[in-house]
Amino acid sequence: MPKQKYYVVWKGRKTGIFTTWTECEKQVKGVVGAQFKAFDSDAEAEAAYLANYNDYKGKAASHGKWRLASTKPLLPSICVDAACNGSPGKLEYRGVNTETGDEIFNAGPYSDGTNNVGEFLAIVHALTWQAKHNTHIPIYSDSENAILWVNTGLCKTKLKHTAKNAVLFAIIHSAENWLAENELPEDKIKKWDTDLWGENPADFGRK
Repeated sequence: MPKQKYYVVWKGRKTGIFTTWTECEKQVKGVVGAQFKAFDSDAEAEAAYLANYNDYKGKAASHGKWRLASTKPLLPSICVDAACNGSPGKLEYRGVNTETGDEIFNAGPYSDGTNNVGEFLAIVHALTWQAKHNTHIPIYSDSENAILWVNTGLCKTKLKHTAKNAVLFAIIHSAENWLAENELPEDKIKKWDTDLWGENPADFGRK
């Protein structure tokens, strides 16, 4: 038996939450710029309907799950994530406002990178961004390796240095130098709990 889905319509003939695709389709078919998405639970759908469509556009349904959790991430905060189309592959990373999903920075693409390298650079980028803007808020990453590398001050990647990724390695060295010259506030970088909170809000939605 197919699993029950709940369909949120933010923009359509009628807006709201619908329990069948047939009803949802009636509201969005032929509507220019229709905004809708399916969710696995009524609670997730209700939370999404009260939020902004752009928080969910092109992302897994578990985006925004953190809003329903009994223990929520600290706010305000920054979430960072990386995307890499191979290992090595074309790499990019970004940081977003955890609560709103608004993008704070986006870097790349860089040739011949890895996801862990991107996660490491994303955290350091968030740290330098905060230092520049005199802001002191938690940074969330779902990469244990990247958090460990930042806390030890070294990007311990096994990625080979080649002509293609020379720019990327220059950025890595710059990040390591910044970490060596700046003291990290205690407990500044936190692990995003994917099991409890769903996808990291900075996720690129390409899984």
